[in-house]
Amino acid sequence: MKTKRRTRIVAAGTICLILAAASTAQTTNPSPKEAPATMHASGPFDVKITPAEDKSEDPLLSRLMLDKHYHGELEASAQGQMLTAGTAVKGSGAYVAIEKVTGTLHGRSGSFVLQHSGTMTQGAPLLTITVVPDSGTGQLAGIAGKMTINIADGKHSYDLEYTLPTVQ
Repeated sequence: MKTKRRTRIVAAGTICLILAAASTAQTTNPSPKEAPATMHASGPFDVKITPAEDKSEDPLLSRLMLDKHYHGELEASAQGQMLTAGTAVKGSGAYVAIEKVTGTLHGRSGSFVLQHSGTMTQGAPLLTITVVPDSGTGQLAGIAGKMTINIADGKHSYDLEYTLPTVQ
């Protein structure tokens, strides 16, 4: 039973890493009259993924807990949850996740929520990570944007493309 669980966790983690490596994301467009400048923040991040205590009886389904620490232009911590689904076809699966990010982005403090949606079709990944509309708090209220994740040599990094209302 532990071998099945370990296999399921490894499979879910592998799906996430492959999807993150070749990610694409949606853009949230501000209305033309607002037109704030698009900004970028990038840097490395650390992630710890642990299985949730409530396990599915189906070995192809998993729920995992996320604990992340972003560094660089986004200095923040994030907690979230991920749901994964494997298939009988090698290299195919999916995941969805929600994470709440709390910290400082280019000197502005607050929090916002990221929504992940990833699929892999026989090894071809597609990943979308979007800032949830109206999720920003504090000095990050009104944030909109998308994030991409890169994994190279086992190290994770992010690029956050975002807009914020101008400070009055």
